[in-house]
Amino acid sequence: MFGQVFYNVGIIFDYWNRVKFIIDNIWLFALAIISGGMLLIPALQRTRAKVSVLQATQLMNQGKCTVLDVRDAAEYAAGHIKSAKNIPLSELSNRIGELEKQKNQNVITVCATGKRSATASAILARAAFTQVVSLEGGMGAWREQNLPTVK
Repeated sequence: MFGQVFYNVGIIFDYWNRVKFIIDNIWLFALAIISGGMLLIPALQRTRAKVSVLQATQLMNQGKCTVLDVRDAAEYAAGHIKSAKNIPLSELSNRIGELEKQKNQNVITVCATGKRSATASAILARAAFTQVVSLEGGMGAWREQNLPTVK
């Protein structure tokens, strides 16, 4: 019985040493938890569908899609995908009615790098567009593949 008392005391002291270590280093633990959470945020966010340049050209060749270029008018005039409709992202919410006929068709949103087109895809999805995708890499990826543009 005497040995058992000392054994339990050792466990209690060991437990309190661990608690003291955690308390003494609380900022390090908080930093580790926060940075781990920050790494998980992108993985947990819902992202809209993206298509590669190859998939986009296949959809365009099948004639089953509308290409929506959400770049500014100056960027659009510098070169755009043939038959792309230009509605700048800043005006999209107000001009969404122009796309009403395409609500149940494939719509590919395009911008310079793919960031604004992802935002446009989200706006269209909220407006009940069922098949909206964003061109991954935007016009930069399109030009990188040496695909044709119209001025």
